[in-house]
Formats: sequence, C-alpha cells, structure tokens
Amino acid sequence: MTRILLLPVCLLLVIGSIAQQPWDLQKCVDYALANNISVRQADLQSRFSTLALKQGKAAQLPTLSFSSNAGYRFGLSENPTTGILENNKFFNVGLQMQSQVTLFNWFAIRNNIEANRLTLEADKEQTKKGQNDVALNVAVAYLQILLAHEQVNVAEIQVKQTSAQLESTRKQVDAGKLPELNAAQLESQLANDSSALITAQASAQQFILQLKALLNLDAGSPFAVVTPPVAQIPVKPLAELEPEAVYASAMANLPQQKVNQLRIESAEQSVKVAKAGLMPTIAAFGGLGTSYVNLKRPITSVGPKSPTGATVTVGGTDYSVDAPRTIIIGEEVTPMGRQFRTNFGQNIGIGLSVPIFNGRQSRTAWERSKLTLQNLQLTKEQGDMQLKQDIYKAHVDATAAIQKFYANQKATATAQKAYDFAQKRYEQGLLSTYDLLNSQNALLTAKTQLLYAQFDYVFKMKLLEFYRGQGLSL
Repeated sequence: MTRILLLPVCLLLVIGSIAQQPWDLQKCVDYALANNISVRQADLQSRFSTLALKQGKAAQLPTLSFSSNAGYRFGLSENPTTGILENNKFFNVGLQMQSQVTLFNWFAIRNNIEANRLTLEADKEQTKKGQNDVALNVAVAYLQILLAHEQVNVAEIQVKQTSAQLESTRKQVDAGKLPELNAAQLESQLANDSSALITAQASAQQFILQLKALLNLDAGSPFAVVTPPVAQIPVKPLAELEPEAVYASAMANLPQQKVNQLRIESAEQSVKVAKAGLMPTIAAFGGLGTSYVNLKRPITSVGPKSPTGATVTVGGTDYSVDAPRTIIIGEEVTPMGRQFRTNFGQNIGIGLSVPIFNGRQSRTAWERSKLTLQNLQLTKEQGDMQLKQDIYKAHVDATAAIQKFYANQKATATAQKAYDFAQKRYEQGLLSTYDLLNSQNALLTAKTQLLYAQFDYVFKMKLLEFYRGQGLSL
C-alpha cells in the first residue's frame, strides 16, 4: 500500500524536476517552432496550397455528375407519353448522369498544376523563413538573458567588494585610524551598488518574460535557461565571413530569396494559364438519362372491319374500303422499371468553345497576370538589393564591434590595474575613500561596457553566420 502511494509522489517529483531543468538555446528554438502561432499559421498556408495543387491535378480527370428530379405537374403541359399539350396532372421522375472531359485548352490545366506546385514550394520556404525569424528572435532574447546574467554577476561582485571595504573601513574607524566620513561614503556606495544589483536582477527577469512570450509559455510557469558565459560562445573568424561570400551563400540558402524566385516562376505559369483563357477549348461530353410518369395509357385492341368512307374503282365498279377498327378496352400505367428501360437514352459528342467577347474579362485577367509577374520581379530585385545592403552593413557593424570589444578589453584591464593600485594605497592610508570609490566605479563602468561590447560583437557575428546559412548556435 505504501509503495502504491509513493509512486504518484515520485512521478510528480520527476515531472517537477524535468519542468525546472534549464533550457538551452536549441530547446528554446525547437519549442518555439512547435508552438509559435505565426509559424503554425504559415504551416496552414502551406496546407491550403497543397489542397490547391490536388484540385489542379484533379482537373485533368473527367467530371461526373448525377442528378434526379421528381414532382407533380398541373395545368397545361406536355404529356410525356403522347407529346400533346393538354390540361392534366401527373407525377414524373427523371434521372440523368453527365460527364465531360477537357481534351485541349492550350495546356491551361498543365500550366495551372505547375503554378500551384511552385506556389506550394514557395509557401514551404515561407514557412522556413518564419521559422528562421522566430529562431532569430529567440536567439536575441536568449543572448539578452545571458548579458543580463553577466550584469547580475558583476553587480553581485561589486556589492561583495564594497561590503568588504566597508567592513574593513568600519574596523579602522572604530579603532580611530580613519574618520567616520570614510565609512559613510562606503555605506552610500553600498546602497548604490545594492540598487544597481536589484535593477540588474529585474532586467534579467524582464528578459526571461520576453523569452517566455516568444515561446508561448505561461508567464507564471517556472523557467530557467542555461547561462554559459558570453566569452565562451564560439564565433567564426571575421575573415571567413567576407560580405561577398556571405551574400552568395545567402542568395542560395535563405528561404526568402527562394520564395521570391519561386513566386516569379509560379506567376510565369499563371500568365500562360490566363493567356489560354483567350483561346478555344475542345471538350468531350456524354450522358445517360431516363424518366417515368404515372399517366395512364390506353389499352387498344383490333375490332371488326368497318367502312372507312373511301372507295376504290376496279373495272368501272366502285368498291367500298373497309379496315379493322382500333378500340380502347382499358387504361394502365406502365410499370416504373419498364419505363426506365424503355426511356433510357444516351448521348456523346465533342464540343468547341470559342471565347469571342465576355466583357474583356479574359483579356483583363491575362494583362493583370503579366503585371503581377512584373511586380514580383521588382520585389525580388528589391529584396536582393536589400539583402546585400544588410549583409555589408552587418559586416561593417561586426568589424566595428570587434574593434570596440578589443578596446574595451584594454580599458577594463587598465581600470583593473588602476583599481588594484588604488586599493593598496587606500590600505596604506595614502588615498581617500572618495578617490578609491572613483577608481572602483571606473572599473565597474569598464566591465559593464566590456559586457555590452562583447554581447554586441557576438550578436553581430552570429548575424553574419545566420546570413551565411549556418543557422544559430551558442
């Protein structure tokens, strides 16, 4: 019994521990791609295009339809059994089956299938573009969390350092070696450092909330990310990311460039389809039909001969012409099955449809399709130019970022050395607390600027790698 009770508890503990395991970038990206609404909408568009392609292929097959009608007729109408107009009422049933197949329409069906196929491929690439955009946004949010985590670490070190200085100074003040002003200045600095730590921690939580929003996670759910130091994130050497090489790779690999090209090719096929609407169409058709009515028909019989009123002269003698009489002996309704068999008819043939004038609809559709093609060509040209500008700008930004990063490294090393000297002089009583705090704040500023420069450098390099088609990895 105890084991049975412990089993659900253990399962809950395991599930809870799994839910609280830190997420790395790949897990975040995978989850976002599976749950992001914009990605799912793009996937739905691909499904619409799949249906359009299936429908286009089905247009090659003959159409087949069955129709049936049943009803009462009143008043003056044609008697289906005699073909005479008469006042009558009767019940009738009709059954028809029709089929038609296009024999030749200037390859409109084939070109439409190809246009739909290319549209489907474009929509698939559009889905990939949406996935790339989401992955890039997730990576940026993830990097911001890493930067915020580093800032929290720096702020925590600063608080510990100031606390240690305050403790040491307080002992010297109590011993009468230093004035109370020194301790008061350090207490003020500790308050400022503590405030900076709280701000850094709040910023880190804000960035986590932003990442949760991208992942469609509940804002209140437990969530943590793997936080490797930004310095350990591998990046390609800038020499391997020359803008022309990156641009050539981007043109071949980025989904958006493929989307633009595929939509142009699809539009070219659509122009052919629209032009075919100006041409004659040849189609074969066929049909089957039968009917039934509940009108009674007369039952006739041959009666005795009777004079017809006509005479025939033979050898000068006139003879009366007699003929058998048809007499009606009753009425009956022909059974339904027999009527269906008797009235069963078929038709088959070939039809030619020539568009002569339809309010300029076909010609306007053709001209619009050509304008759509031109617009897509301009869109591709503009997209290619913008991509090249973005890549060259990203390369310039990356070059500036790495130079700024190296400069901040030197500035931080210099600030650290200056602070170490200031600390020693302060301990020897050769430096005021004010000057020590100035040196300490200069070091903090240098470290913070170094973190920003490092983050900017890594992001700019990762952006170039992304343009090159290498994906996103930390």
